[in-house]
Amino acid sequence: MFFFKKSLDLPTPDQALPGRAQPLPTAERHFVNGHALKGPYPEGYETAIFGLGCFWGAERKFWQTPGVWVTAVGYINGITPNPTYEETCTGMTGHAEAVLVVYDPAKVSYDDLLKLFWESHDPTQGMRQGNDVGTTYRSGIYLTSPAQREAAERSKAAYEAALKAKGFTAITTEIVDAPIFYFAEDYHQQYLAKNPSGYCGLGGTGVSCPIGTGVSA
Repeated sequence: MFFFKKSLDLPTPDQALPGRAQPLPTAERHFVNGHALKGPYPEGYETAIFGLGCFWGAERKFWQTPGVWVTAVGYINGITPNPTYEETCTGMTGHAEAVLVVYDPAKVSYDDLLKLFWESHDPTQGMRQGNDVGTTYRSGIYLTSPAQREAAERSKAAYEAALKAKGFTAITTEIVDAPIFYFAEDYHQQYLAKNPSGYCGLGGTGVSCPIGTGVSA
């Protein structure tokens, strides 16, 4: 991604870039499976949204998961409407890079997705993820239902205990109701499928998260 010094502070509304009224053009269909990126999605399927650093590698983690119908990358929990990638990289839109995950709850549970989320990055790093530094790379869970909040908070407590037992500091992941998810530009969607040797800075802690199928937190 971009490697230059960035602010680790989120902008205020007065500081944020103005953005635009119209959504950015993006892909209509998933490059890997051909499913509609923006729907309509199959009846009974659910949506989850996660931020765990560079969204190129994060998205691949989820589209490779059985039971996931479609994924998309975008920007969330900021101030600037319909931001571009270049704008988010300045740190002056307030957004985090994120992955939208549409899944069949009969095949993969939200707990399973949470387990993948926690184990695929280091959620203790604050406004960075590995060598990717800046507010856009912060860890986040963006909730689409009250049930997701309960599951997310429970999983955070369980994983934080497991991490602290291994010497890690407190989890910095933001857990908030999902605001508008702005779909990123076409070339970012399924980037590592289009560019198999492309950059991926994603890396976990090596600590297992004690949630998921058949495991109680």
